[in-house]
Amino acid sequence: MKKGQEIELKIEGVDFPNKGYGFIEEERVVIKHTIPGQVVKGVINKKRKNKLEARHLGVIEKAPNEVEYKCKYFTMCGGCNYQNLEYKEQLELKMSQVKKLVDTAGINYGSFDQIESSPIENEYRNKMEFSFGDAFKDGPLELGMHKRGSFHDIVNIVGCNIVSNEFSIILDETLNYCKENELEYYKKRTHEGYLRHLVVRKSFRDNNYLVSIVTSSQTNHDFTKLANILKDKINVAGFIHIINDGLADVVKADEMNVIYGQDHIMERLFDLDFKISQFSFFQTNTKGAEKLYSVVREFAGEHADRTIFDLYCGTGTIAQVLSHNAKKVYGIELVAEAVEAAKENAKLNNINNCEFIAGDVYEKVHELSEEPDLIILDPPRDGIHPKAIGKIIDFNAKEMVYVSCKPSSLARDLKIFEEAGYTVEKIKCVDMFPQTVHVETVAKLIKK
Repeated sequence: MKKGQEIELKIEGVDFPNKGYGFIEEERVVIKHTIPGQVVKGVINKKRKNKLEARHLGVIEKAPNEVEYKCKYFTMCGGCNYQNLEYKEQLELKMSQVKKLVDTAGINYGSFDQIESSPIENEYRNKMEFSFGDAFKDGPLELGMHKRGSFHDIVNIVGCNIVSNEFSIILDETLNYCKENELEYYKKRTHEGYLRHLVVRKSFRDNNYLVSIVTSSQTNHDFTKLANILKDKINVAGFIHIINDGLADVVKADEMNVIYGQDHIMERLFDLDFKISQFSFFQTNTKGAEKLYSVVREFAGEHADRTIFDLYCGTGTIAQVLSHNAKKVYGIELVAEAVEAAKENAKLNNINNCEFIAGDVYEKVHELSEEPDLIILDPPRDGIHPKAIGKIIDFNAKEMVYVSCKPSSLARDLKIFEEAGYTVEKIKCVDMFPQTVHVETVAKLIKK
């Protein structure tokens, strides 16, 4: 086969994260955004040694278990890929993908438990980052998600199924306001323009919203009128104007101005309250987070008087969930603001046995003089830094619990721990992201 050649392919399986594959004359071809059992049309766009990839051109024949998707943006938006599967089928597919990765890595484990489902299948997200742009080159202003397979084109997703209706109201009112005021979007190629992102966070505890509009400093606009429009329609806890002149297409703040209300919302997990700012890390599925942390708590066990290290602790949610069963919990987190939030939340919950340290895990673990009985690992998507993993092993902790949002990184790291003398006792997936390809995985490791 050659680049540019059109093909018909029956999808035999889907590897994490969204890599459907089939075979033509014994050659393996990968096409994304597919599900097992479909017959699809594609065009070869990448050809390397032992690797062929094709771009999806359409479904010729549906899979036997395929259902009608409910979201009108399903084929356009890059957010959800499994809305054409019943939720039970999504869970089975995700669990099989993770198990295949772990088995392929050659990891010996005691048990692979049944996947935990999300308590909510739709309208579960508590945070969305929307982008300003256009639907096609030099088109009118749009606000929404990136079009599937595109870095630039934007799909307006008013009515998205995985968030509550208030997100759509905020999206629609903000776009109309910006059009009426003839505000231009920031162009990533030329770094010229004004509007960059809209970030919305929801508190399930209080059913209110924190809204942040992110712009460059190339125009000076007062968004007070927009804040008033939104708070007349929904329960807005705060409206923030963030200025970001960085070249990277990420949400960060060179300057923050609270236009209305407060700069945070409050959320509750179990019997604990958490203050969440716009840049705090907090699981995007609040109800699912309780299930995830219940699994962590189960894997950690109920032994008292332990010293626990919570590495990559974020805003200290896991540390505080486990604190009632610990003599001392030490949390390390790279983002200094998250550490300050962790300290504030611990004080808010009257927890006195947690100490949070700002810095890179690789640099800070050697400053901890105590020996841990248990280490909690919840690293970023790419897993544990190769230099840090050796230092973690050197602590010689009796037990570790590893929480991962990218199972390919987890499988790689588990193999390293196994070679260093740890046994993987059990593994369990927790679905925090229904309708999408993503899944959380928890593994318990025991020192031999």
